[in-house]
Amino acid sequence: MSSPHLDPQLTREQVLRALRQIDREGGPRMPLSTVYDLVYRGRRYAPRAVAQLAYRLATGKPEATWPLAAGTPTNRVLEQLDFTIATKRPTLENSPLLDGDVAAQEAMQELYTGPNHPIAKTQKPAPSADEAAATPLVQEPAPGYELPPARPYGRAEALTELFLSEDQLDAALAALRRRRNVVLQGPPGTGKTFLARRLAWLELGATDAGRVELVQFHPSYSYEDFVQGFRPDAHGTFRLQDGVLPTLCRRAAQDPERPYFLLIDELNRGNVSRIFGELLLLLEADKRGPAHAVRLPYASPDSPPFFVPDNVYVISTMNLADRSLAPLDYALRRRFAFVGMAPEFSLRLEQFLARQGVPAALVQRLCTRLTELNRAITDDPELGSDFCIGHSYFCQPPASAADADQWLTLILEQEICPLLDDYWLDQPAKAAQHKKKLLS
Repeated sequence: MSSPHLDPQLTREQVLRALRQIDREGGPRMPLSTVYDLVYRGRRYAPRAVAQLAYRLATGKPEATWPLAAGTPTNRVLEQLDFTIATKRPTLENSPLLDGDVAAQEAMQELYTGPNHPIAKTQKPAPSADEAAATPLVQEPAPGYELPPARPYGRAEALTELFLSEDQLDAALAALRRRRNVVLQGPPGTGKTFLARRLAWLELGATDAGRVELVQFHPSYSYEDFVQGFRPDAHGTFRLQDGVLPTLCRRAAQDPERPYFLLIDELNRGNVSRIFGELLLLLEADKRGPAHAVRLPYASPDSPPFFVPDNVYVISTMNLADRSLAPLDYALRRRFAFVGMAPEFSLRLEQFLARQGVPAALVQRLCTRLTELNRAITDDPELGSDFCIGHSYFCQPPASAADADQWLTLILEQEICPLLDDYWLDQPAKAAQHKKKLLS
């Protein structure tokens, strides 16, 4: 028998063998201890009784006696083997609530199954490629579509689609080429996302969807989604995976002669500083390329540092009317050029709707009333120009001229008027007045 003053030598595998034997024998459950429990996979065991059985299995002597006392001496040995020892809670032994919080913590600890984790050594090896292919998995279906074929896209086509003058378009392109990062900002409905895609197409010279990546930020979007993080694969194992940005940068680095574009919709709806991480440095126009590479926090020590290639461009959109969002910090603003966009209830919209067969009188009424409404919104001290109504609401014209009047009425009633109710939530009389003028 070992000396009671020395910790006996047990391994985790020997304790696991004891736990498996206890579960295998069934019958009356091992009585719990008075103060402490060993918690493993949702079940509780008396620590000293488990150590006693493990010690007998280790020594091969069925009558051997565990030399340490119950409590701290035994618990210390088991905890050093990465087992959870929990303080006894005043609940019935067979209560289903017995293992609540501690069992959940145990399950969380077992999420990591890396090569150095003791539990990983007792689990089955990962399935082979043939086994994995033969095992049906619950996962997203493969997309049943292909990217549309690229076609040439040039300046003349852009000017017919966009509600911008040539000078405005040239200014936006100049900002993109100078800074490589642009934010299109303005009120809702001013065509920011529409313009972002056309700017990319103009630089590409074609509608090449294979070199344009679109993401939308939101409050749940994170650094792990955008750059790199641990996410589950099809087999339920957490693995380090690249996000949207490194994937695009890798493709761009392999094709340095052609530009690649990342379009970020609703930039200010996410926690931008947290999402971007190292990108705050790497986005700068003079910090591109391998000479300015940095090591990502999740990357292994032997992995190559990350950099943003020279041929990657970022075009973002930002809705200025969303009052729930915090302003961008100055560190991020220094990396972008900002291009303002405004509602265009002018000759360009009139010409566009006329080409779609909308009667001239209806077009004139639309432009006049929306211009008056936007003037009232701009003059309101609690709103301002950021809350103006954009022209995009009216860029899907009716199928025929006979339906034009109903088309306009429904847009005003179902899309514009509810927005006015929200703008003047605490001034319903003012909202009703503007709705009446709009619909009369």
